[in-house]
Amino acid sequence: MYRVRVDEATCIGCGVCESLCPEVFKMNEETMKAEVLQPETDLDCALDARDSCPTGSITVEEE
Repeated sequence: MYRVRVDEATCIGCGVCESLCPEVFKMNEETMKAEVLQPETDLDCALDARDSCPTGSITVEEE
């Protein structure tokens, strides 16, 4: 199981995380920043999103 977080201060809203892992990430239409839908998940796509984030705004910690 993973705990997922997005640093909104550094997120640029590129949408890569949502496209790779829509079950966990969603773009907030008001702030244009990524939000975490499932802070606790077992989906490996969360790791792919973290590794693909151009600003390193995604943290995934193993629980």
